[in-house]
Amino acid sequence: MTIREQIEAMEKETLSPYAALSANSRGRDRVEDECDIRPVFQRDRDRILHSKSFRRLKNKTQVFLTPKGDHYRTRLSHTLEVSQNARTIAKALRLNEDLVEAIALGHDLGHTPFGHAGERLLNNVYEGGFKHNEQSVRIVEKLEKDGEGLNLTWEVRDGILNHQTGRMPNTLEGKIVRLSDKIAYVNSDFDDAIRAQILCEDDIPLEIRKTLGFDTRSRLDCLIHDIITHSMGQSDIIMSDECTGALKELRNFMFNNLYLNPIAKREEVKAEIMLGQLYSYYMEHIELLPEKFIEMYEQGEDLGRVICDFISGMTDQYAITKFSEFYLPEAWQVDGY
Repeated sequence: MTIREQIEAMEKETLSPYAALSANSRGRDRVEDECDIRPVFQRDRDRILHSKSFRRLKNKTQVFLTPKGDHYRTRLSHTLEVSQNARTIAKALRLNEDLVEAIALGHDLGHTPFGHAGERLLNNVYEGGFKHNEQSVRIVEKLEKDGEGLNLTWEVRDGILNHQTGRMPNTLEGKIVRLSDKIAYVNSDFDDAIRAQILCEDDIPLEIRKTLGFDTRSRLDCLIHDIITHSMGQSDIIMSDECTGALKELRNFMFNNLYLNPIAKREEVKAEIMLGQLYSYYMEHIELLPEKFIEMYEQGEDLGRVICDFISGMTDQYAITKFSEFYLPEAWQVDGY
């Protein structure tokens, strides 16, 4: 018996009857030989972790565009916080930690530069529309590894696709990530807003704080405990009505006071203009796209779709660099005096 088979047998013995077992995965689009050490969801986690799109997250905006301080969250640090929250919950509920971690690490791979401002712009200019969760799946299915994709299991792709509000994953592990994402961003983004001196603790309505806690750490602890307590032994991931309502109110508070705050978001208009100009420029200058994207277009992909693929994969700084290259004049240089 291989190490992988021993781990799969241990999952059957120790995990909850509601867990997604590695041995029961619906599999990959392309059949592969099994690893002798790692079960399928662990392999997926490793593939995401070693992907180029994952590494680029370190230089993509979470909330504050290109912040000067070292301690503001990026899309990568947000992703790691989601993963940690989700693994804590999964371990307590005896669900599949490898699946939870793979979904969490991959859920934001398709995010654009400059956060939701970039996503909003691409969705407006491309007639086919653009959503970061769908782009995350497109990355792992098609764009990574020069068109081969990562060939992830169905369960991981399902969790990545359905992590947003209004959608629902088919596994409990995916549902954990979906909730963990919300818990992570409303709390960490508020922490960054305090750091930016835009909000303070007392700005949060008192009723929310009475329910969830009077600081970020307490609110995280309360929400995670609430999910674990109410989901234990259940065939669903559940929160109490009280915490569900408070989390919804906290999220609404964040939208009204931070995500739509003109002080925090005043640079987003510039970011959208810049990405819009880049989109238009590449539409007129296809030859300036990297070779692999030109090949995609020549093989029948819609040009707007290909340009969205390229722009959405940019880091904040790379987008600024390309915009400067195309639209800002360089200093005149001559030899001699």
